[in-house]
Amino acid sequence: MPTPHNRANHGDYAPSVLLPGDPLRAKWIADNYLDDVKLVNDVRGCYGYTGLFDNRLVSVQATGMGQPSAAIYVEELLRDYGVKNLIRVGTCGGFSEKIKVRDLIIGMGACTDSSIVTNRFGAFNYAPIADYKLMASLIEYAGELSSVPYHVGSLLSSDTFYQEGGFEGYRKLAEHGVLGVEMEAATIYTLAAKYGARAVAVCTMTDCLVTKTEIPASDRQSSLDDMVKIALYTAVVA
Repeated sequence: MPTPHNRANHGDYAPSVLLPGDPLRAKWIADNYLDDVKLVNDVRGCYGYTGLFDNRLVSVQATGMGQPSAAIYVEELLRDYGVKNLIRVGTCGGFSEKIKVRDLIIGMGACTDSSIVTNRFGAFNYAPIADYKLMASLIEYAGELSSVPYHVGSLLSSDTFYQEGGFEGYRKLAEHGVLGVEMEAATIYTLAAKYGARAVAVCTMTDCLVTKTEIPASDRQSSLDDMVKIALYTAVVA
């Protein structure tokens, strides 16, 4: 059962998996939110855990940074481990002065510059979108539990972290309603569609590319609390 990137056995993952990029964030989620936690994967330091939240099984698996890395872990979770629901819990940069740092962005859709998505469909421009029921659940719990505002709209999943020209390189996307930039959602949505699974992304906006405001690095982990809670409640009822 183990794959080149995962030592877990069949049944080690719950049907619903949270997907942070950072392996240390995966550990932080497991340590702070899950009971009876079991480490199921540590290949290449990309930690995976399964435990109980609200007395129901849920898993968390780090994907690494960027769509090439995320594609490896998501493909194996869906193809080899039978995972059904994927919830990306990440960070993003913002494209609007109306969205403040620490606000949540729920990705209804994810445009991308990644050839991982664009090369898959030839002449067609595929539109990666979230699963409606998972997204609706996130929105419901965000309304009930989040102490910070949330926003729903399109994300950009880019393969480039240091965009040439900074925000100017994204301006046309911002003018067409894209709310922020991250590095994984579009590929996660695309692979979920391929395998008949469900996926959604929620990101904490940690820096605004327009106003140049950002969360200090020392505060980023604790600022993710609301995002993780609404994702976990969504995962266990999915």
